[in-house]
Order: sequence, then C-alpha cells, then structure tokens
Amino acid sequence: MPPATEKPPVRAEIRDRVQWITLDREEKRNALNDEVAGQIAQALIEAQANDNVRAIVVTGAGSKAFCAGGDLKASGGDSPFEANPAHPANPIISLFKTFEQTTKPTIARVNGHALAGGMGLMCACDLAVATEEATFGVPESGIGLFPMMILPYMLRAMPRRKLLEWCITGERWSAQQALDAELLNRVVPSAELDAETDRLLSVIVDRSPTAIRLGKTGFHAMEDMTLAQSFEYAQLAILNMARTEDAREGFRSFREKRTPRFEGN
Repeated sequence: MPPATEKPPVRAEIRDRVQWITLDREEKRNALNDEVAGQIAQALIEAQANDNVRAIVVTGAGSKAFCAGGDLKASGGDSPFEANPAHPANPIISLFKTFEQTTKPTIARVNGHALAGGMGLMCACDLAVATEEATFGVPESGIGLFPMMILPYMLRAMPRRKLLEWCITGERWSAQQALDAELLNRVVPSAELDAETDRLLSVIVDRSPTAIRLGKTGFHAMEDMTLAQSFEYAQLAILNMARTEDAREGFRSFREKRTPRFEGN
C-alpha cells in the first residue's frame, strides 16, 4: 500500500474571481516556516498573473488561529529565524516583497489569533476583517527578540506610540483594541465573518481592476514621497488613468446610466 500523500501546508483555490489562500496547518496554529512562506508567495504570483482574478483573500484553517507567527519548532533550515548562507534572502521578507508587488486588492480574513509574523501577514494585506474573538500581539520581546521583520508594515498601519507599546510589552490585545489602533477594517462575530468577507468581495470584484492596479501602485509610491513629489506624481497618474479602457467604459456607463462592464484594460 503506497504511503499517504502529505497535504500541502497552504491551499490555493479560485472561487468566483477571488483567489483564496489558506494556511492549512491548524494543528500548528497555522504557523509560518520557509515552505509556508514560499507557497503563499507562489499563490500570490499566480493570482497576479491571472486576469480572471479580481481579489485575493488570505486566511487560516480552523477557527482558533489566523497565524501564530513563525514556527519556533521548525528545524533543518526551515525556520524563519535561521539564515542559509547560500540563499541569504529571508523567505518571510521575500513573501512581504511579493505582497508589495501584488497590485490586486488583498484581504486578510482573520478567523482567529494573529500573533508575531501572523500580524505581519495581516498587515501585508490591504484590508482586514476579524472575528470578535481574535487576539493580536507581537510577543517577541518575551523570547529575546523584537518584531523587526514586520515593523516596516506595522509602522505604516498603526500609530507610532501604540505600536511601540505593543512591541515592548508583548501583551495581547483584543479585536476591538486592534480596530481602535487602525489595524482592522471590520470586527464581526464569528458567525458573520464569511458574510462580511463576501460582502466586501462583492463590491471589490465589480470595481475597475485597472483603477485598483494603478491606484495601489500610486498609493505605495506616494507613501515614500514628499508632498510636492506626490502632487507631481498624482497629476501624471490621473492623466494616464483617464486614457485606459476601463476609464472610458466608466465615463460611457455614467452617461448612459448603466452599470459599467470593466475588463481590466
């Protein structure tokens, strides 16, 4: 009898123009390691290349953990805290860079606790919807580390003093506290998580893929610009957008008083 095939740690599937990426390690609280990071990145790359995909959802298996961070029990070079001199790029950093190159909207469906690297994964997504029962935190200071790899995202996502408090104390925070700190877009009861995620997706997939693609690129570019540079960039970007087929279709549908049919061109 042949040995049972080991299931992959990440499931990727397309449902109704949405790429779903599920961390499928419920027994390990969906923790990250090199393999998991690589498979998430590959799923993002494939979604980016697929014109039929309008949005991407990242979530965890089960109901207890979205992602508990780096797998502290990983060994054999598969730990996010070890470096391979032959391949010095950290897989987690490589994953985050892939998120930055993804121009399709990404949503974190936070079905449970998001800790350490799990917080980074959530912050890497454009939007986040969480259950009321989820908790959040960066407990690295309790094991002699600091959340260095996720700081670039968290510095953009939440107020500076609150972030520093989280990093220094390593305390866990409730979903409401995470919402107040601007880390989340929505907090809902567990029974409503799928409905709220679907509601958000139903709006996004009908919007112009071209506007979102160019808009996300501009959004990230402006974050690193001065105000004067942003104005210069903006006036050129809007002229470029106005020449796209999606923009022409948007103008036509407005004049004709009908729903636009965006093709992403």
